Amino acid sequence: MMASFGQRTRGYPRSRGAAGPRSGLDRDTLGIIGTICAVAGFFTLGIVLGPAALVCGWLSMGRSWNPKSSIPALVAVVLGAIDMLLALLWLGGVSPL
Repeated sequence: MMASFGQRTRGYPRSRGAAGPRSGLDRDTLGIIGTICAVAGFFTLGIVLGPAALVCGWLSMGRSWNPKSSIPALVAVVLGAIDMLLALLWLGGVSPL
């Protein structure tokens, strides 16, 4: 019994927590969700969907500006920023187009 203490996880490196938790959304899924929010925000609820796209894209990039991480994350951040800016201009009474 004592000889096997601490040796149970030798073949399973994930169980030691070296790679982090496996629960929640992964980065690619967040990038795709952010891109969908950004595109939908141009048509409706831009003041809500623009920041949601920014947050999803930012989290998908790993909370740092890393445009090489994934294309959907970059698209979500850029379109989310444009969407939010247009929504704020519209709320301020300025016609952006």
